[in-house]
Amino acid sequence: MIVVEPGAPTSAPASDLLDASQALMRRLFNPEENHFLSHEALAQPDIRFFTARIGAETLGCAALKLCDGYAEVKSFFVADAARGKGIGAALLRQIEDQARLDGVTELKLETAEKLDAAIRLYARNGFTRCAPFGAYLDNGVSVFMEKTLPD
Repeated sequence: MIVVEPGAPTSAPASDLLDASQALMRRLFNPEENHFLSHEALAQPDIRFFTARIGAETLGCAALKLCDGYAEVKSFFVADAARGKGIGAALLRQIEDQARLDGVTELKLETAEKLDAAIRLYARNGFTRCAPFGAYLDNGVSVFMEKTLPD
């Protein structure tokens, strides 16, 4: 059974997952193309951070950043060995549930064309491509997606 629960991004094993995610982003993209938040930034009051585990093994993480009029999905990562096991979908359900609790009905995210598995996951869960939002610019690498949460 997959358990998704609030976590602390600055403590293990969440920080280990974030380190792996950020290392991957650094390998794939130039510094100006990376928009991940530091572990400390993910611990701020406007962020809701979650981990997903099966048994005692933490296999994924995701964050919800509350913004003006919407919330942004951040730091979404599933360990390689756990991909295809429903961890990503479980994290997205928790993100959506939390957004509703926080009174948010519009979710947005930034990913990249190279992360095709992530794009497929988001699309399967109702996200559609949109224009850049917030402080993001169209850099030719980023993909922007959004979802309006049903009532």
